[in-house]
Amino acid sequence: MHSFYLFRAKLTLLGVLSSALLWGATLPAQAHELQPTIADLTVEPGQAEMVFQLNLEALLSGIDLDTIKDTNNAENAQDYDDLRALPADAIAARVPDLLANWNGLPMLLVDGQAVALQSAALTIPQDVDIELARIAQWRLSAAVPQEASEVVVTWPDGAGAMVLRQQGVEEPFTGYLSGGESSPVISLAGGGAQTGWQAFGSYIPVGFDHILPQGLDHILFVLGLFLLSTHLAPLLWQVSAFTLAHTVTLALGALGLVNVPGSIVEPLIAASIVYVAVENIFSTGLSRWRPVVIFGFGLLHGLGFASVLGDFGLPADQFIPALIGFNVGVEVGQLTVIALAAALLWLAIGAARVARLNGLEEEVREHDVMFRAVSITGSLIIAIIGAYWVVERTLL
Repeated sequence: MHSFYLFRAKLTLLGVLSSALLWGATLPAQAHELQPTIADLTVEPGQAEMVFQLNLEALLSGIDLDTIKDTNNAENAQDYDDLRALPADAIAARVPDLLANWNGLPMLLVDGQAVALQSAALTIPQDVDIELARIAQWRLSAAVPQEASEVVVTWPDGAGAMVLRQQGVEEPFTGYLSGGESSPVISLAGGGAQTGWQAFGSYIPVGFDHILPQGLDHILFVLGLFLLSTHLAPLLWQVSAFTLAHTVTLALGALGLVNVPGSIVEPLIAASIVYVAVENIFSTGLSRWRPVVIFGFGLLHGLGFASVLGDFGLPADQFIPALIGFNVGVEVGQLTVIALAAALLWLAIGAARVARLNGLEEEVREHDVMFRAVSITGSLIIAIIGAYWVVERTLL
């Protein structure tokens, strides 16, 4: 009976892990990943202005951007691809319908009254690789009462994430809105900046989201660390080195003290995935220098995290709490990946303990053999994906 449960646990573990990694192999690294919309809000006496940096094709396609992080994973992915293939002027011709929907929410409330936004300027880049997202800049304006004192911004359901940044005042509001959410009441006189705890708490999900589900390259790297050994000590050494390193470069990058182009960082991150996976295939334990190498790779990954923060922008008045919150979110995301991977091993480990209690030492040894097979299979898949990304990111 114990042999049956152990055998079933082996099949479950190997099947689920291999399927998950093969699924990951089908996902592109960069081509259709969605970035949050950035909106800068400025309100002066008699005039309101919102300047958006956004993916118009994604918003026009009808894809539910609240649940989809990569357009290739959407049921109507072809709609996005068709729009992305259109020239800029054809996309510009479609934005009035989008604006009408936004005003129908309404998107902007000033002193509790709906205000209709008008298109003031639209810039859509022309020479962008068809495989990459095209980020447009769209300036909207509206007439508002001279004595206006407060504003509320609503972001449409299904539009994904938006970073809202108030401009032109002391202690400006900066917030992160998901689709369907409204901002708190924002004072036009300023003073709406987040407290330290608010900034810390609001950036934790941003960091977590960059790992799960968006950070497939970081997920595969962490899985590569996990697949080296079933023992806890090697994993702790590796994760500690990785965490320390990416924390350093994340802080330096966010402070603007280190700036390495993504064209250099992204291929090297992919190469780090290949390295740890290949070493797993030829090694069964933690070498003396592997934590040092992991530390070096962690520096690269930290620069990748810093580039994400560059897209979002950290609130100037609460820079440190927001940075720490983002890093905590990243760590929670990584630990979640490890926990999920460990859960897949639980059946086999539990069955092996039963076998040990019953004196079935042969089956205990088989557990180690089974993990080694999973480690080699999984690491081989990870290495292939990483190698593909090295080539793709070098050529782009």
